Amino acid sequence: MKAPRRQFLHLAAGAGVLPVISRVAGSSQTYPARPVRIIVGFAAGGPTDITARLIAQWLSEHLGQEFVVENRPGAAGNIGTEAALRAPPDGYTLLLVTSTNAVNVTFYENLNFNFMADIAPVAGIIRVPFVMEVNPSIPAKTVPEFISYAKANPGKINMASGGTGTSIHIAGELFKMMAGVDLVHVPYRGSAPALTDMISGQVHVMFDILTSSMQHVRSGALRALAVTSATRSQALPDLPTVGEFLPGYEASAWYGIAAPKSTPSEIVDKLNKEINAGLADPRIKARFADLASNVIPGSPTDFGKLVEDEIEKWGKVVRFSGAKPE
Repeated sequence: MKAPRRQFLHLAAGAGVLPVISRVAGSSQTYPARPVRIIVGFAAGGPTDITARLIAQWLSEHLGQEFVVENRPGAAGNIGTEAALRAPPDGYTLLLVTSTNAVNVTFYENLNFNFMADIAPVAGIIRVPFVMEVNPSIPAKTVPEFISYAKANPGKINMASGGTGTSIHIAGELFKMMAGVDLVHVPYRGSAPALTDMISGQVHVMFDILTSSMQHVRSGALRALAVTSATRSQALPDLPTVGEFLPGYEASAWYGIAAPKSTPSEIVDKLNKEINAGLADPRIKARFADLASNVIPGSPTDFGKLVEDEIEKWGKVVRFSGAKPE
């Protein structure tokens, strides 16, 4: 998935950083005393990367040290996640957590870490809805019409995704489970090529992140049926939610910050306070609104509960779908 790349940070030069303090001295009074890494398990340029850089810029400006985004893509974010969780728990390595992490807990059977046990939740950042969209060749103009059409044509409608086990795929599997329809999953290597084939009509329905599909919906290249969030999106306020027709349906991409387990609570609390201050800043809120997202401020406990609930929710959907890593 491509998005306009924004360079928010001037990376710290190697010279002139403060002497490294010991982990024991890493209190909220002295932290941070040197640059901090935020590891992102996906490539630069997409919404995940942009989210991390917005938060990194805010933290750099308000905590007096550089917060540097380090992209470690691969294995649906698991490579970057493992690197972050194996780092010393001193607050100098953080992880940009995504909804994909919650899916991966069940989707991958042999991870080298126990995600929920190995993180110290810090703060939630944003939620971004998906949009249920169809190629205009599909006659349905509403979710109920689509369900009726799908039930009349079982196994004949192709459902695109950015890859097996991605949040886009699992959002579609939740719809299949709740609506009782038979859609044929067609995975792609990323949502960009999936969108290309959606527009050409080779595949018929997709649950894409609203940020990347909005221009195609507005141009008429794709027909939006609903957003997948619990409430309507300010970006497309006239578009209903899937849940208005399938009560209880909700799916969204979300992002937050975590640290390795055993990171001192004083550091976690300091980061949480500063991230929440950023989410309340009009400039940051406006930038996230440009990404069709809503901020989700709260305590470390609040974010930990969100992650735990999402792991349980998507675990059920993964098991229903029978999806396995390719």
